[in-house]
Order: sequence, then C-alpha cells, then structure tokens
Amino acid sequence: MDTGFKPVKHQRLLTQHLQGVAEGDIQNLMVFMPPGSAKSTYTSVLFPPYFMGRNPHSASLGISNTSELAERFSRRARNLVATPNYRKVFGIGVAQDSQAAGSWENSVGGEFFASGVGGAIAGRRTDLGLIDDPLKSREEADNERLKSKQFDWYVNDFLPRLKPQARQIIIQTRWAEDDLSGLILAREASKWTVLSLPMEAKPHDPLGRAVGERLWPEWFTDDMVNTAKLDVRSWNALYQQDPVPDDGIYFQKTDFGEYQRLPGIMHTYGASDYATTDGGGDYTEHGVIGIDYNGDWHLLDWWRGQKSSNVWIESQCDMILTHKPLVWFGEGGPIAKAIQPFLKRRMEERHAYCRLEWLPSIADKPTRARSFQGVCAMGKVFFPIKSAWKADLMGQLMKFPAGKYDDGVDVLSLLGRGLELVKAPDAPSDLPLHTQRVPREQGWMA
Repeated sequence: MDTGFKPVKHQRLLTQHLQGVAEGDIQNLMVFMPPGSAKSTYTSVLFPPYFMGRNPHSASLGISNTSELAERFSRRARNLVATPNYRKVFGIGVAQDSQAAGSWENSVGGEFFASGVGGAIAGRRTDLGLIDDPLKSREEADNERLKSKQFDWYVNDFLPRLKPQARQIIIQTRWAEDDLSGLILAREASKWTVLSLPMEAKPHDPLGRAVGERLWPEWFTDDMVNTAKLDVRSWNALYQQDPVPDDGIYFQKTDFGEYQRLPGIMHTYGASDYATTDGGGDYTEHGVIGIDYNGDWHLLDWWRGQKSSNVWIESQCDMILTHKPLVWFGEGGPIAKAIQPFLKRRMEERHAYCRLEWLPSIADKPTRARSFQGVCAMGKVFFPIKSAWKADLMGQLMKFPAGKYDDGVDVLSLLGRGLELVKAPDAPSDLPLHTQRVPREQGWMA
C-alpha cells in the first residue's frame, strides 16, 4: 500500500497497530491523533484494501460523520483496489458491475459499504467496522442529544452488523469526555487497544518522546502549534486528546475563591437537577448557597447520587430543614411534573416548607449557564476550604461543557438563572468583616 512517501515514526507505530488488527492480535482499536497526522489516510484509505487483499471474501463497513466524507474515503480505497499493482500483489481487482463510490465489490465478491453515522446499514454484515471522526465539530461535541443518539446507534445498529470475530477501529479526536469513544471505553475499556498520540508528549509516551516533545515536527511547525494553542479547548481536545484542560474551559479555576468562616447574615437558596435513572446514567444533585450583603455566593451544602426518587426527595427535605432556603429552583418539564406531587407531599409531611420555582428549559447547557458564568467571572463564588463534595463539583466545572457529567453545573445554572428572584440581605450598619477568605492568587485548593 505504498503511498510514495516514507512513513514517519508515529505513522509506523500506527501501521504496526493496524497490522495487529489484520493478524487478529488486536480485535478492537481506537486511534486518537491530532488533525493532519494522516491517521485517516492510513486507517480509512490504505488499511481497508490491505485487509480485503488478505481476506478477499470479507465485507467492510466504513463510517464517518457524514455520508459524503465516508464515500470520499471509500472512493480512494476503491481506486487503490483498481490499480494494476494491487492486482499483481493480491490477485483481485474491482468488480466491473459494482463500482459505486459508497458501495463496491472486488472481483471475487468481497465488498465495501460506506455510510454516515446514523445512516441505514440494516442488512449489512461486516468483518471490519471502521468509524472515522463521528463528531465533525465543537458544536456537535456540545450537543448532548446528538452524542447520546450516536451511542444508541452504535449499540443498536452498528454492533449488530459485526460478524463473530469482526474487527473494529475507531479514529477520533477527543472533543468531549462523553463522545462516542469515551462512552464505549466507560462501558468496556478492557476490550479495546487505545493508541493516543498528543501533539506534545506527556509522560509514558507511546513513541518514547520526552515530555513536551512535538509530534512530527517536520510537518507541524512552530506557527501551526502556537496558533492552535490560542484556543485552550481546541488545543487540549483536538491536539492533546484531552478534552479536560487543568485550568478549565467555560469556567476558569481562578474564578473561584474559598472561605474559612461564613458571614453572619446571608440569604440562602437551593436548586436541584433531577434524574430519572437509578444506579446509572445521570446524577440527581441538590445544592444550597448563601448570599451575603456583598452579593457573594457561598456554597454551603451539596448532595449527589444515582438513587431512586424516594432517596433524593428525602435528601432535599433534609437540606431544606437544615438551611431554610427562601426559594428552591428546579427545571420545568416532564420530570418536574412527574415528581412535584410526591415532593410537595413529602415536604408537607416533614414540615420542610420552602417556595418551589420551576424555571423553563431553554436553549443549550452553555447558554443556560451564562448567568452563573458571569457571577463567577466577577469573583463572587466561594467554596468552603474543606468539604467532601468540593473536588467533584469543581471537577465538573473545570470540564464543562466537555465533561461526561455536568449535573452539578446544571444546579448552579438554575441558581444563576434565578438571580431575579435572589436578593442579597441588607448590609449591617457597622459592616463587620465576618468572612475570612483564602487569597485568590493562591488558587483553588484540592
């Protein structure tokens, strides 16, 4: 499958892994590399003809984010099979009566079919299933519904197409923790071999590079890398294969302060993000904040769990009784309608009285979080120095909107959206300084 170019080090490592797939030593392979590293050329264009040459009667299925891109890879693979040199090596070529770009056969009945993610592939059975970049943009990576839909398609449509002992290859740049690769690895990581090569090497680099050493420096110039680093999220996701930068994406670590003691006068408010799943999927989370006379937010209490509704209703009642919030916010919609009667009845039974406000579900999650993002950017949000729940919630904030879980962010977004109903207490006449804060320049403490 000579391209006329001498493969560089990372491409040789990739072909070694692909050879393992061809030999059956690797059944499931994921490849994470920066854009422009030729991962699609070797994996989606050169490898299928090689696999077909070794297995002339096999069927291959090539998937990408659109049918147009999948057919482009398919056309290039078909053209290789049609060359005289290919016939000399493998003894087969392209069938004269089946040469369409997206669906073609070789001269002995082996076949290749191309489709976009979510496309109709029913009736196809395959020995090699390739998925190349299922997400085409940052916008898609932030679309929770789309990512869930892609995973459902993979489980319910793609997997049933695989023959026994079929090989799978997924090629991707990691836009989000819960992209298709992330969801698959969360379910069955032990079944996959992962080749991940960031632009700048990290410890234990597969190529043996020193930390910080660049991938393919003859191709990726200083200007290209410096330009890529201007967008923190793109750099970490597309180039470093790590969709979670240490300093945050939507929220910055330096946005948050800490407190040692609470002000003497605060108004408290609560909010919940409810999940309908027990022991899986999303979490139900409750949060309580206190707002002082400066309008500063102090995170007071938090609860998180994948539990049945009777458990998290009791937890919400406990927090209401403890903190006596003025208002408790939730998101309106089907879940609110389903739980409201049970929640109100239990609140009344336990004398956990609180005004409930159901805010409409609007736009996407980043848009819903804008108000809270503004409060954070003004340096008005403070964590307790020590709490069991702080690390998890801060982790969600730093990963948002690329993280797998963001239910805690949804809680804080509801509080931000409820700002018009949230009132700071009047300042005391002598303005005592009750709050002792860790200096912001020291950063957030784990």
